[in-house]
Amino acid sequence: MYTVFGVTFPTVEGTKFHNMLFEGLEEMGFGKWGFATDPHDIARLMIAHIDKKREALGIMGKKERKLFSMEDRRVSS
Repeated sequence: MYTVFGVTFPTVEGTKFHNMLFEGLEEMGFGKWGFATDPHDIARLMIAHIDKKREALGIMGKKERKLFSMEDRRVSS
């Protein structure tokens, strides 16, 4: 789970502990933490993370949709 904090975070940036929380956990499959004080920046971080995961799953972009008629549905059943 990606969690973005919007208040001051009590770690020193660049330390091993800080790097583990904000990068290392994701590499181990335990999620990821983010930090931003501006609500718009928080939203941008979340959307960028969702887009990255969608791209990794191959579900970015629109797929062509086909509407089936009742006759098509009966044939494919």
